[in-house]
Amino acid sequence: MAVGGVTFKSDDIVIKSPNDGRLYRYIQLENGLCALVVHDPEIYPDGALEPSKAPANTEEEEGEEEADDEEEEEEGEYRPSKAPANTEEEEGEEEADDEEEEEEGEYSEDDEDEEEEDEEGEDDEVEGKEKRKKNASQTKKAAAAMCVGMGSFADPSEAQGLAHFLEHMLFMGSADFPDENEYDSYLSKHGGSSNAYTEAERTCYHFEVNREFLKGALRRFSQFFISPLVKIDAMEREVLAVDSEFNQVLQSDACRLQQLQCHTSAPDHPFNRFCWGNKKSLIDAMEKGINLREQILNLYKDNYRGGLMKLVVIGGESLDVLENWVLELFNNVRKGPWVKPEPRMAVPIWKVGKLYRLEAVKDVHILDLSWTLPCLRQDYLKKSEDYLAHLIGHEGRGSLHFFLKARGWVTSISAGVGNEGMQQSSIAYIFSMSIHLTDSGLEKIFEIIGFVYQYFKLLRQVSPQEWIFKELQNIGNMEFRFAEEQPQDDYAAELSENLFVYPKEHVIYGDYAFKEWDEEKIKNLLCFFTPENMRIDVLSKSFPESQDFQYEPWFGSKYTEEDISPSLMALWRDPPEIDVSLHLPLKNEFIPCDFSIHANNMHNDLANESLPRCILDTQLMKLWYKLDNTFKLPRANTYFRITLKEAYDNVKNCVLTELFMHLLKDELNEIIYQASVAKLETSIALFSDKLELKVYGFNDKLPVLLSRILAIAKSFLPTEDRFKVIKEDMERTLRNTNMKPLSHSSYLRLQILCQSFWDVDEKLCSLNDLSLADLKAFIPKVLSQVHIEGLCHGNMLKEEALNISNIFENNFPVQPLPYEMMHKEHVINLPSGANLVRDVRVKNKPETNSVVELYFQIEPECWAKSTTKLKALVDLFDEIVEEPLFNQLRTKEQLGYVVECGPRITYRVFGFCFCVQSSKYNPVYLQERIDYFINGLEDLLAGLDVESFEQFRNGLLAKLLEKDTSLTYETNRIWGQIVDKRYMFDMSVKEAEELRSICKSDIIDWYRTYLLQSSPNCRRLAVRVWGCNTDLKEAEAQSQSVQVIEDLTVFKTSSKFYPSIC
Repeated sequence: MAVGGVTFKSDDIVIKSPNDGRLYRYIQLENGLCALVVHDPEIYPDGALEPSKAPANTEEEEGEEEADDEEEEEEGEYRPSKAPANTEEEEGEEEADDEEEEEEGEYSEDDEDEEEEDEEGEDDEVEGKEKRKKNASQTKKAAAAMCVGMGSFADPSEAQGLAHFLEHMLFMGSADFPDENEYDSYLSKHGGSSNAYTEAERTCYHFEVNREFLKGALRRFSQFFISPLVKIDAMEREVLAVDSEFNQVLQSDACRLQQLQCHTSAPDHPFNRFCWGNKKSLIDAMEKGINLREQILNLYKDNYRGGLMKLVVIGGESLDVLENWVLELFNNVRKGPWVKPEPRMAVPIWKVGKLYRLEAVKDVHILDLSWTLPCLRQDYLKKSEDYLAHLIGHEGRGSLHFFLKARGWVTSISAGVGNEGMQQSSIAYIFSMSIHLTDSGLEKIFEIIGFVYQYFKLLRQVSPQEWIFKELQNIGNMEFRFAEEQPQDDYAAELSENLFVYPKEHVIYGDYAFKEWDEEKIKNLLCFFTPENMRIDVLSKSFPESQDFQYEPWFGSKYTEEDISPSLMALWRDPPEIDVSLHLPLKNEFIPCDFSIHANNMHNDLANESLPRCILDTQLMKLWYKLDNTFKLPRANTYFRITLKEAYDNVKNCVLTELFMHLLKDELNEIIYQASVAKLETSIALFSDKLELKVYGFNDKLPVLLSRILAIAKSFLPTEDRFKVIKEDMERTLRNTNMKPLSHSSYLRLQILCQSFWDVDEKLCSLNDLSLADLKAFIPKVLSQVHIEGLCHGNMLKEEALNISNIFENNFPVQPLPYEMMHKEHVINLPSGANLVRDVRVKNKPETNSVVELYFQIEPECWAKSTTKLKALVDLFDEIVEEPLFNQLRTKEQLGYVVECGPRITYRVFGFCFCVQSSKYNPVYLQERIDYFINGLEDLLAGLDVESFEQFRNGLLAKLLEKDTSLTYETNRIWGQIVDKRYMFDMSVKEAEELRSICKSDIIDWYRTYLLQSSPNCRRLAVRVWGCNTDLKEAEAQSQSVQVIEDLTVFKTSSKFYPSIC
């Protein structure tokens, strides 16, 4: 029964898209807490369960569940992700599959750079949730998020990183649920997961869980904000987790640059702090006599109160039920009003007229320019800063990017106010330009800045253009109207943050709104883009030898501070001329006009088909098609893999093909960029001998864009100047490959497992010898025979899909590539009882992190009696083991921040991996601890009672039958089946059917067969990457049963390989 009451409630205040079927209720509790409860009808598509049938939603059964959970001795995990939100995404978090299952074998050196630039890449080797049968129950998860209006700006100077540490400690038990693992143990058993992050002014906690268990999860979650224990012994361990998290980003150039900007800001400015926190910042505070627990509790008491909390709950229950749960569970949050922050003095953040040079970890040259703007939150309907970002970061003809790229000085430019808390605070907005330079561009920094100020002068002269604003307005409106859904917990976190940023009516619309044209506001903002208000940072591996360098204290980064000459400042302030090549962009031809939905007008079988079907199968092309009848948005996704002749036959051909792809992307950049502004995206990538082209987004202009792309590709011939720039960029990418130990270990594992794997050093050596003439001679040959396999999925008629196939045939009037000429990958067949070790030092010499990746090879899909049963066994084992692994090796033993396990499917050969990264322990010790855990799993599995086993199995069943989040998610899942040539589009339904018959003894038998070393079917490969603070000599004392791989070529030559399956 609900306790207390609400002071405000509205069901119709939130403005939502006409295509959004969810219901929203905004409520404010008497304690000041504001909540948005969201009824999602697709969570219970057949109607919400009766209370008597929903165990987590009744007091009696909830109490029994709690008692059962408290009796269990297994402890669970929590996963606070990022210190400030500006840290790099944790590796692996972007995987689309809740099962964290990895389809492997196609490694790209570009992956690491994309992570560094915080670009959202798609891991096409990740297996998504499989398509359900037509009659299968399709459900969604429930979710919740709490955003607290306090972040790292609240850190006391004597204990920096305290807000982040507090975020960690809230996971470590509460008065009602004292077990440290209770919250995540509950989520793990019920198909859920959790995360949290600390920004400059906010801290956000969020989770998702299977629909029936929302109230049970909320009950545990609410105690974070009512009665956390903050136990001393937990603090002593968890400070090591904070330290491990910091060590994760210690070698990140982006994080080093941010910390330098903080370190060199005005001493009394809120920016002048160390947001991450580490062992030194927190332990040193205790050694100076500061009571850290008292500090944490004071921080909690001062800020964790109702008026500073925004809660979002998304469930399938009615709004009344969800409201009652919020009242019942969050009514005891400490009462306290929201206090408007006191106006801060407009103290300049940085010194005027300075240039900072920061030594990079990777081989990069980046020019970073920053201007301080006033806080613009109140002007979100005008988005004047986004108008300027659109022009300054534009890549079309007349733009800075186009102009500087033509000179061979830059490879990319991004511009705007970042989403992170430090860039969008109540104190100031930071508008940044990040300019990636070539070697010659590094020598032209001052000239480049001069052209930037020429462009600013142009913007002032031509005055703001309303037609440009209206283009952005139209794009924003169509995105709002036809938004794709995102995972429930991400959506909950976004809404909870937005409740701090926008008025409640615009909690959804605020991000998309270009509502008010204000020419004067734009002119006013342009006044802030002056040399006196500019900070210059140059991040480069080419660091000048100087006696005047300094060290940033937390990261230990080497930097210099230089004065900009008054004459340069004067020249930038008022450039004498504007280069005639600089001008405003042309009107965007790719903004869609037709938003009609084809499925609404279809009355034939195509509209009701739940699985894709092949509509074209010739020697040249195979095309799959599915009309979307689920999401009904004017979007379509068209994916193609073009297999090229002899593209992967040898290392030279491999490198030439990569060069061709990068030069083609460079040639296409202007048109691809223009389309992307209109939310029609293009992706071009290379996987062995297959060029993958994806064109996806609003479907109206999709065929036009695809025709333009293929026409350019057909007649494209590279030029000497662009060849030189792209070759240099590719060399840099290859040199930067494997700088992160986790990426390095995965790379090494695949290098061992795959028969054909061209090493980055081989590729770099080959690239150095290549000329433009080599490439020009190669292109006609590699395109002389091709085979295309594609998928058209979404708001597209069958006839339109067939027309797209005609576009390909018209642009590739070549002979089809026979199957026997296509590259086929073979995976090594590890011998019975194999116990292999590969030891390698970190590539980045100052890197302290070591990694152990212990891989167990299971068997190929084609050897299994039932592929889906084997997959169900692997997935259920992962579901059961993941949390105890994390709890033992991370929470209790504090080996390192990354402790994980999961299936690995390498070209359809099943495997299972355990992985630990540590900056404290060497790989030998890490492997010993992993082995100790694995050897104890039989007792853990045997000790599972019937109820716990059923919970894990039901949790996995719910994941397998979960509804696809979006059209893109469904497309990626279908595409994964096509790429693997498995074509089992309802695989998860078949796996779910197998899962229902699996019992505990099956899991134990599987474990004994494949993971126990006494079994002849146990075949192990340990990849160990040794950090700089470890001694590789300790690897020499190997057990006699271990085979060390010292010469990889000799090892692979003497090995057997499985037949190619895909």
